[in-house]
Amino acid sequence: MSMLEQLTAAFPSVDFEQVLDPPQDVAHVPADVYLDFVAAAKTAGFDVFVNLCGVDYLRRDPRFEVVVNLLSYEPPARLRLRVGVPASDPTVATITGVFPGANFYERETFDLFGIVFAGHPDLTRLVLPDDWEGHPLRKDYSVGSVPVRFKGSPKAT
Repeated sequence: MSMLEQLTAAFPSVDFEQVLDPPQDVAHVPADVYLDFVAAAKTAGFDVFVNLCGVDYLRRDPRFEVVVNLLSYEPPARLRLRVGVPASDPTVATITGVFPGANFYERETFDLFGIVFAGHPDLTRLVLPDDWEGHPLRKDYSVGSVPVRFKGSPKAT
């Protein structure tokens, strides 16, 4: 039984599709089975965590999405997980217990998108100062302006 067949049999609520460029399978994972699915994917052979990021689809429901990329070296395969996260409760389980390398990726996603990773060992801001208000990669975040003062240029002689 292939890795994907194992996952398909164990998680009937997960929808799979195949993308050709780059060739990989994409799993649309409900948030309530996300952690269990990641653990099962690792057990099935997708044992390399590549990255994790957030996406904001402002006018879509669910508004946010957490995207995780996993690899298998033997046999060579890629798996992308897409987990919808509602704006009303932007919370999803942490996967740091399965893939410790997800730690800083989850912190960055929390910092810039405001997606909370329940059970994370240290969910604090990573990029912005602790007193920063808001999450600047949200599409409804005000761009604002920062006053810039330039010093006078030295005159050429």
